[in-house]
Amino acid sequence: QVQLVESGGGLVQAGGSLRLSCAASGRTSSTYVMGWFRQAPGKERDVVAVVKWSGSSTYYADSVKGRFTISRDNAKNTVYLQMNSLKPEDTAVYYCARGTTRWSIYPRDFGSWGQGTQVTVSS
Repeated sequence: QVQLVESGGGLVQAGGSLRLSCAASGRTSSTYVMGWFRQAPGKERDVVAVVKWSGSSTYYADSVKGRFTISRDNAKNTVYLQMNSLKPEDTAVYYCARGTTRWSIYPRDFGSWGQGTQVTVSS
C-alpha cells in the first residue's frame, strides 16, 4: 500500500503561481505512472497532467498546456505540479494519484489517491 500526501494548495490571484507537491510513502515504486487530477464542484474528476516513471514522457490536458509543468523526483518519492498563469477556471481540488500501469491518462487506471488539496484562483 502506498500513501500519497499533497501540499502546496491555497488561494492565489489570477496570473499567479503555485507549486503542488505529492509525497509518497509506504510501498513506493517508481515504475508506475503518476498523475495530477482535479475536480471542481459539480464536475467530474479530470486529468491535469501525468508523467511516466522515467520522467521522459508527459501528458497535459489542453486547458493547462504551456502553463503547468509536471515533474517527479524518484529519489525523493515526490511528484510536483508547477502551475503558472493561473486562471479562475483552474479552481478545484487537486489530487495526486499513482497508476496501476506504466502509462495512462484515465482516472480508472489510477489505484492510489491522495486526500486532495484545494486551489482557489480569484479574479
